[in-house]
Amino acid sequence: MDCIGTSSESGSRMYTSESTKNAGFHEDDRCVDQVSPPRGGGSRNTSPLGRVGSRNTSPSRQKVVKTKPRGLDEETLATFGKAIHADVHMEDNIWAMLPEDLLQEILARVPPFMIFRLRPVCKRWNSLLQDNSFLKFHSQVPSHGPCLLTFWKNPQTPQCSVFSLPLKSWYRIPFTFLPQWAFWLVGSSGGLVCFSGLDGITFKTLVCNPLTQTWRTLPSMHYNQQRQLIMVVDRMDRSFKVIATSDLYGDRSLPTEVYDSKLNSWSLHQIMPAVNLCSSKMAYCDSRLYLETLSPLGLMMYCLDTGYWEHIPAKFPRSLLDGYLVAGTQKRLFLVGRIGLYSTLQSMRIWELDHAKITWVEISRMPPKYFRALLRLSAERFECFGQDNLICFTSWNQGKGLLYDVDKKVWSWIGGCALQSYNSQM
Repeated sequence: MDCIGTSSESGSRMYTSESTKNAGFHEDDRCVDQVSPPRGGGSRNTSPLGRVGSRNTSPSRQKVVKTKPRGLDEETLATFGKAIHADVHMEDNIWAMLPEDLLQEILARVPPFMIFRLRPVCKRWNSLLQDNSFLKFHSQVPSHGPCLLTFWKNPQTPQCSVFSLPLKSWYRIPFTFLPQWAFWLVGSSGGLVCFSGLDGITFKTLVCNPLTQTWRTLPSMHYNQQRQLIMVVDRMDRSFKVIATSDLYGDRSLPTEVYDSKLNSWSLHQIMPAVNLCSSKMAYCDSRLYLETLSPLGLMMYCLDTGYWEHIPAKFPRSLLDGYLVAGTQKRLFLVGRIGLYSTLQSMRIWELDHAKITWVEISRMPPKYFRALLRLSAERFECFGQDNLICFTSWNQGKGLLYDVDKKVWSWIGGCALQSYNSQM
């Protein structure tokens, strides 16, 4: 799953993804049969119409006014609530007699997050859907479309759900196979999800495949402590890498380390020549890793091919309150953030890096009605993450996310998920 997102022990992380692919891990598979859409969270009605005075109390004179949450227009509500596929009766005697090769062709085109719902159908399907040859074949079939993956962990059990943008539906994926210490979501790419955590006093990192319910603990780093991590997957090479930059809290200058799944080891590289990072937010684009930094001002770029850091003196827009780097397609790098000095003058904007002129060029602004609905308070915290020119916004304690399609220039709501999030990273 090429993903975008956020994580929390009691909150969630959301990611945009394409599909879950086979990782080829060697841990024992565990199958959880029940997969169902989670219950959606509603939004409070903050319309001024709900605070009208009550002097006119006559039932015959009362006027009933239907309201909706701010930012949700009629077109968005109609689109989100529209049924995509009607139930179709399927003849048991026909589907039970399908040849094996034809059955594989059909099941390989099922969205990966729905495979868990198909395993309990019969023993034949359960065996087929866990077979390594079928999973490899499934990974070669074109994706059904982008998805959003959310993960949150409460004291009882981890939860994971996937929202299909084409189907406009939520699907739950069992995540109980992970060890208890894996509670920081690092990121997701190519169908794999990376977690880190403290097992006692030892810092550990693992990579798992939600489809096969398998996971692998990575070897210890040379400087094994909490680091800023990001994972990238090479689909053609069927391998992945995990990049560890500076110390998580920025009080030590540590060499950059890169884990290669083909070598199953970490290699040491150059120390990042920056002393003051803006945040732990990172974006991986075109084999390059980007971070915001204040000293030196601009961006730090790490080239995975050479193993060296380079400073890009791209000045941040004026009055930028908070910014997130988001990777797009075709070498596109976006900066998303709030602009303004006072609460009444704030706005959310999106810039794109002009690599030739080394400047940020504004490409879009969030419409005021969406901005007011997303951030009810001027100082309210928000998260932003993206992939494939899709940018998703969430804010603290909101039951919905806001999605922006850079190519189509369209804003839309993604509802029905609890998005209390922090410590997000792409």
